[in-house]
Amino acid sequence: MKEKYLWNGKFSPNRIIAMLLAIVLCLPWAFTVSAEPSGSGEALSFDCKSAILMEASTGKILFEQNADEALPPASVTKVMTLLLVMEAIEEGRLTLDDKITASAHASSMGGSQIFLKEGEEMSAEDMIKSVVIASANDAAVALAEHIAGSEEAFVARMNERAAELGMTNTHFENTNGLDDTVERHLTSARDIALMSQALIRYEKITEYASIWQDTIRGGEFGLTNTNRLVRFYRGATGLKTGSTAKAGFCISATAERDGMTLICVIMGAPSRDVRNAAATSLLDWGFANTALYTHEQSELSPMRVCGGEQEFCSLNAERFSVVVDRAKKNAVEIKIELPEMIDAPVAQGDEVGKIVYTLDGEELGSVPITAGESVPRVGFWGIFVRLLGVMSLA
Repeated sequence: MKEKYLWNGKFSPNRIIAMLLAIVLCLPWAFTVSAEPSGSGEALSFDCKSAILMEASTGKILFEQNADEALPPASVTKVMTLLLVMEAIEEGRLTLDDKITASAHASSMGGSQIFLKEGEEMSAEDMIKSVVIASANDAAVALAEHIAGSEEAFVARMNERAAELGMTNTHFENTNGLDDTVERHLTSARDIALMSQALIRYEKITEYASIWQDTIRGGEFGLTNTNRLVRFYRGATGLKTGSTAKAGFCISATAERDGMTLICVIMGAPSRDVRNAAATSLLDWGFANTALYTHEQSELSPMRVCGGEQEFCSLNAERFSVVVDRAKKNAVEIKIELPEMIDAPVAQGDEVGKIVYTLDGEELGSVPITAGESVPRVGFWGIFVRLLGVMSLA
């Protein structure tokens, strides 16, 4: 019997369902798995070896799953490589226009690459873009050699910088994460979040990491971002993917919404789609359940100074930020704790009070209120002049 696709003159229900499923599976978000908001994150679990979610400006950890196990990171290694490159630029040891010559060692790298030839020259900017966007192993080595003289010297600095950042479960053996021959090239999800937090301070990195496609060599060689979230996830700003047989599929994914930047690290996922779905789900949970409360520097009235050369002293208070439950962001209470006056002498920067932030009766944190200027104690002649002024008014 011939299969019938019509029912009462219309497509049959089964046919309609099949067509809808086909359309859904073709969409870029077809493999996204969204976590149900759970408030604390305790109910979340992901198909990967480890995961962590950090708010970037405060360093607040919102979720973690086996976050301290040392694991192979594959190309997520390049987060540290790029951090040292950007610090070299900041310190004036490298410029984006500098020409870098590829060595035989750099051009021998396998895996993701831009196929540098020995002796080929390329600007530092194009090499950095190649590492950020296309995860070029050869460009990572070339940059390292140019900055430190050798990859070995650069790797030594990578490990020093990891210690400075408090990355206690990290040991690097190369600049790019290739792990066929390494013995102890390891880091943890928490440590990746820490170095990612340091790296995204540099606007050029998020500028490059947000690019979906670009070119180098005068437009002759195309670069496509290895991080598909940049194209398909709202607010995605980067940062770095990686995969090898040893490491599985890893990512440090950054995204920004409503003034809050989240860093999501997934390590050891079984496939690219599972990795991307886990990162998407964890980021979704973070944005749905938390928010960044920020109180800019307060305008405080000058404080009276007793016995000072001047009667008042200006006051300063720093910006305060804290991650809170999204539903309670507008319920944060502010209390200014200041005496009526302070005694001279006062030095600029002296703490004279504080601003306390509370939510539901619990303290979220505080910032000191400091003297904005120095006020010396008034001397004999200063007192004498004041008395004369008072007498003249009598």
